[in-house]
Amino acid sequence: MKLEICANSYQSAKNAQDAGAHRIELCQELSVGGLTPSYGLLKQVVENLEIPVFVLIRPRSGDFVYSDAEFEIMKNDIQLCKKLGCKGIVAGVLNSDKTIDLERTKELVELSKPLEFTFHRAFDEVTNPKEALEQLIDFGIKRVLTSGQASSAELGLALLKELNEMAGERIIILAGAGVSPENASKFKEARLQEIHASASSQLEEQNSLFSMTLTYSDPQKIKAILNAL
Repeated sequence: MKLEICANSYQSAKNAQDAGAHRIELCQELSVGGLTPSYGLLKQVVENLEIPVFVLIRPRSGDFVYSDAEFEIMKNDIQLCKKLGCKGIVAGVLNSDKTIDLERTKELVELSKPLEFTFHRAFDEVTNPKEALEQLIDFGIKRVLTSGQASSAELGLALLKELNEMAGERIIILAGAGVSPENASKFKEARLQEIHASASSQLEEQNSLFSMTLTYSDPQKIKAILNAL
């Protein structure tokens, strides 16, 4: 079973590599669900680490219905990731009625090639997940990151099992949201192939006027998840 770590900084990415994770999803601002990382962070990680780097392409927080300008930003970021040598793209686009925006999703998938493409947790907002899964399979998408449309993957395990059975060998169901050393084995027992976790710990509060809670991917937590598998 593979473990993907959602890394929000260079240190988190390095911790994931050093602890033995199989790949990272690189992003920033986990407090809002993750945003596209900066050019400087991408370059630093790709040039200095060997772990496979998948990149979250999300231009802003909020929903997954994007303006034309935002969609152009997403395409520009994908092209940048390809030039830098990233291994995968993580993105998702919906319509206002909570269906997958098929035209734009296909455009992103084609633009991302030959990189692997993961449709992210926008999937957890779709009204018909089984129909949506078949649509993603038709596009040749490699995997879908989902919590089983629940607040955590553990609570969504029943749907994750159903989707995994539907998927067969056609697409990978990547279970994410609240994955921890305490519940990781449940996903393996459910015959899922991959799990996704931030394995976060909180950094000490800094004495600053602009202090905010900072987190990092904790190597001890990552190792504990791997040991549970």
